[in-house]
Amino acid sequence: MRRSVVAAGLAGLLALLSGPPSLAQSPAPAAPPVRPASQATVPPPVRPTPPAAELEAFVDGIVRDSLVQDHIVGATVAIVQDGQVLLKKGYGAADLSPRRPVDPDRTLFRLGSVSKTFTWLTVLKEVEAGRLRLDAPVNLFLPEPVQVRDQGFTRPVTLRSLMSHSGGFEDRALGHLFERDPARIRPLAVYLRQERPRRVHPVGRMSSYSNYGAALSGEAAAWSSGKTFERLAEESLFEPLGLGRTTFREPRPARTDLPAPMAANLAADLSRGYAWTGAGFRQEPFEFIGQVGPAGSASSTASDMARYMIALLDGGRVGEGRLYGEATARALRTPLRRTPPGINGWRHGFIAYALPGGLEGFGHDGATRTFMTNMTLVPQLGLGIFVSTNTSTGRVLTQRLPARVVEEILGRQGDWPRPPAPALYAQRKLYEGRYLGTRRAYSGLEGMLERLSGEMRVEVTPEGRLLTREGGRVQTWVPEGSVTGGRFISDTGWERRVFVIEDGRAVRMLTALNTQVYERSPFWSRTGLLGAAAAATALSSILALGAALFRNRRDFRQTSIQARAGALQALQAVLWLAALGLFFLWSATTPESELIYSWPGLTLLAASACALVATLLGLVGAGLLPFVLRSGRRLDSWSPRRRAGFVVTVLVSLGFGLLLALWGGLSPWAG
Repeated sequence: MRRSVVAAGLAGLLALLSGPPSLAQSPAPAAPPVRPASQATVPPPVRPTPPAAELEAFVDGIVRDSLVQDHIVGATVAIVQDGQVLLKKGYGAADLSPRRPVDPDRTLFRLGSVSKTFTWLTVLKEVEAGRLRLDAPVNLFLPEPVQVRDQGFTRPVTLRSLMSHSGGFEDRALGHLFERDPARIRPLAVYLRQERPRRVHPVGRMSSYSNYGAALSGEAAAWSSGKTFERLAEESLFEPLGLGRTTFREPRPARTDLPAPMAANLAADLSRGYAWTGAGFRQEPFEFIGQVGPAGSASSTASDMARYMIALLDGGRVGEGRLYGEATARALRTPLRRTPPGINGWRHGFIAYALPGGLEGFGHDGATRTFMTNMTLVPQLGLGIFVSTNTSTGRVLTQRLPARVVEEILGRQGDWPRPPAPALYAQRKLYEGRYLGTRRAYSGLEGMLERLSGEMRVEVTPEGRLLTREGGRVQTWVPEGSVTGGRFISDTGWERRVFVIEDGRAVRMLTALNTQVYERSPFWSRTGLLGAAAAATALSSILALGAALFRNRRDFRQTSIQARAGALQALQAVLWLAALGLFFLWSATTPESELIYSWPGLTLLAASACALVATLLGLVGAGLLPFVLRSGRRLDSWSPRRRAGFVVTVLVSLGFGLLLALWGGLSPWAG
């Protein structure tokens, strides 16, 4: 569903005072070179088909090793080719208490954002039926309460822009994307109205992944059909495909204002979700996503997903009939956006993947807090790979397995690592710096947390490799072509990164999945600057309070205005210290699950409120400066040193307050 920002965010919050932690195209530049569809990949001379026993042994080795090394409770895998199931298998346990093995035909795993592929197909089928239009304003197909507001933008949001995640929405998740209490689940339309994000970019300017946009598309399909989204998906996809163990419904008590819950027989076979604690596995509470169901609430089995992949690879054919028409089949082969080679252009909601041997696949990956999933289809091999795990540590396996299977089928592997380019080091200033992703909240406390945790650092090593550091993950890249061309490829894989260069400097970066754009951070958004300002504010506040407590009697000379300014200075110091103290208390005591389920919490709200009042008092103090600095008679005025101290306190407070305002830290009402 969404990359986890919380762990990295807490680390950044705790380390703030001690210093900093370790593209779509812009409208202005010319469009990047585009590979014609007919030349997108180089097909292999033959379509190899591995013996089933050999493929099973190969996959067994990878999955079983990963279960041990990555601490995964259970996994399920399906591999199909040319309409046949090559492998369908469960590994490990679906539940540890009592132990229940994974059954690929019965055990349901949460799909996370792989659910969106069902949503996009449902939308395309509604387009085929004439009830939706991809290029018409989406508001035509939505009830008035959830219609998209203009918010200063003139170009309307369309279903096509939502399919390429270019609707221009910010991305908010904390406190509402997941629920652990089923009583808090809201109907889809109510959620969309109450959690409406800001529009922060013009429609079509860039791809920036949006769960909200996918949920909005699902609501448009449901409203145009006159059915709940869950029922629409069942009638248009699951029942025609024979996917009897696939559902968007969740196991919860029945409610009159919500669609019916998951059937009891399916709920009994649903895998539990786990987290690795370092000392053992902890069963996590069920993650309810029904309030934003079209974006990620689906569950399925390996057997059902095998049937689904076969239909997708065969242009929607199911037996003697077709699930969808040729127009939809063509749409799944057609990118919606012009992007450089190796960068996903969004095949009508499906992600394009670069694979070994110059092949290109499409599909989607997905994640909840505990379930990790990937579905990759390789049309040139007639191949589909599905893998899902029920443990939060499963991402390495789900991201690695499809490429490893393709390598095994092709009988070739990459010659790693790729050699560096020594000439790159001389051009390091072109790329080095800090970049901030666009898939984030743009205001409020959530925006502040994501600025702290979502920054990527780009460096160049002396031997000529590009390093990217994000959230503790380090990746290495080498130039693909000229060192000044902005194209890079992983030195141990097939993934690309492309920098957009303007005026002799990289200003943004595109990743292979193109789920967001990384833009150069402005100077004021550097964590080191915020940390230094916080440290200076804490020091000046401590000194101001210390001076008030231990001031020499001869320093009590003051005018009436100076007396009020002194009281204001002391109160402001108390508020700043309270704000910083509450901030660090929140950082140290708030578990990750609380951030996700009950954001932002009273402690953080109190910290933000104290900082807001302290900043307002700083503005009052700045207004009093002319009167405070006026000397008056020597016997009834502050000494020069005390006046200088007041000036420093005001300037430091205002500087820190301005930074916090830019970061979103002075918006307790926005969360």
